[in-house]
Amino acid sequence: MSEPAGVPGGSGDSGVPGGEGAGSDLLDRAHPYRRELLAHCYRMLGSVHDAEDLVQDTYLRAWRAADRFEGRSSLRTWLYRIATNACLTAIESRGRRPLPSGLGAPSDDPERPVVEAPEVPWLEPIPDAMFATSQPTDPASVAVSRSSMRLALVAALQHLPARQRAVLLLRDVLKWRAAEVAELLDTTTASVNSALQRARAQLEAAAPVEEELAEPTDPDQRKLLDRYAAAFEHSDVSAIVELFKEDAVWEMPPFPEWFYGAENIGRLIGTQCPIGPGEGLMLPTAANGQPAFALYSRHEGGDYLPFQVHVLTLDGDRVERVAAFFGDALFRVFGLPESLPADTPHGMYSANGGNGDGGTGTGTGTGYNSGNG
Repeated sequence: MSEPAGVPGGSGDSGVPGGEGAGSDLLDRAHPYRRELLAHCYRMLGSVHDAEDLVQDTYLRAWRAADRFEGRSSLRTWLYRIATNACLTAIESRGRRPLPSGLGAPSDDPERPVVEAPEVPWLEPIPDAMFATSQPTDPASVAVSRSSMRLALVAALQHLPARQRAVLLLRDVLKWRAAEVAELLDTTTASVNSALQRARAQLEAAAPVEEELAEPTDPDQRKLLDRYAAAFEHSDVSAIVELFKEDAVWEMPPFPEWFYGAENIGRLIGTQCPIGPGEGLMLPTAANGQPAFALYSRHEGGDYLPFQVHVLTLDGDRVERVAAFFGDALFRVFGLPESLPADTPHGMYSANGGNGDGGTGTGTGTGYNSGNG
């Protein structure tokens, strides 16, 4: 790469550019790449918060080195070089972010109290609003396609060594040539091809089957999602079980336990979920290019407070997998309301229902029958 090698590595990014005008002009030209850089960093790191930090760091480094950018490569390529190397450095100290299903066998007793593992840096979902573009044919859309952001793929990427992860994303998602990737990573084309071959083999072994992503307006999908939301609002365990595939998976960080099979999922929800009939509200949202719901739980005083964000993987007319994420901070990331008034009607999830706007979260805890006491 012909641009200053010190920028990505950190040894040359302490200086201030010769003039603030050069830096400001470069940042103006770099702004259109922010969404796709965020998507790239998220796929590398598995964390929205870490990805946002690294994108911010990328723009800071670019600003500092603006007077040294000679335009021998495109600005987009240069920014990806900075961002990718920043991610590689971050991964060295932060490690990978798993989902519970990537840590071991499923729980053999869905009625046994689950125990949080807050020390694990869990994989986080990302709201579609943070990466979606309205130009389906431009390079940015290729970089942030829905299929490249799906939760199963991002989870599988976490099992790859950092440089293999970068090579796979640059070659197979961004469609860069091997020579371009080699230049970005300061290595040889042969090394890139070798790393790509190993990464593809390991990713295939992890088996993140590429589901067909139906359009959000697909009527059959909409009916399935409406039934799913209604079943949870009414705490109708039988209806919930009926919606899942026989071999469905349920997982819910920060609990390391995960559950296999529709019947086990029903037993878990029926015995451990603290939300009773009429005590929950579901708002539709979208995460990782997949349908999702924000589940609120009624608390003392009558208001509904944040409980979980469900990210769904669908297979035809059934639910194949649900990752249910706890945490008020996640509701803030998704721009969801911090609470819903007691008189909020049920059925907000329907095709005619609306999404909440803005808001900040409040502390609610997980509520599940936790073995932490």
